[in-house]
Amino acid sequence: MTIPDPEGLLAEQLLRLTRRVHRIQKRHLEQRDLGVTPAQSRLLRTLAHYGSPPRMTDLAERLEVVPRAVTTLVDGLEAGGKVRRVPDPANRRVTRIELTDEGRATLGELRGARRSAAEEILAPLTEKERQVLGVLLDTLVDGDAAQRC
Repeated sequence: MTIPDPEGLLAEQLLRLTRRVHRIQKRHLEQRDLGVTPAQSRLLRTLAHYGSPPRMTDLAERLEVVPRAVTTLVDGLEAGGKVRRVPDPANRRVTRIELTDEGRATLGELRGARRSAAEEILAPLTEKERQVLGVLLDTLVDGDAAQRC
């Protein structure tokens, strides 16, 4: 007889949900024909949170990826006119990344795609269940920070 593994079941459910969320968000992005991958979408959203254009190393750190991965993402976004590389005014050896007007417009479309994907994902839940889920997700997301305190 096998012993039930509740943590293993929860882990599997979380992984399945993550894959489902990714698939649905990707579909909503593709339906809007923005020419942006989910990874590029994440970089654009991250870039929008900076007050001034960041360095690629800043983006890599914030995204928790290697700098080479950011270079590839920026190359694709730059080719699509959504970002541009600009020289750092204080250090000519440093390149910064800034959103273009087209990149800002794409961000607005991305927000709409994310909202419609979230509506699809959350459709089976009642308003009360959504509130409970929100509290639980906050606890899981912030739990690591709370443990370090």
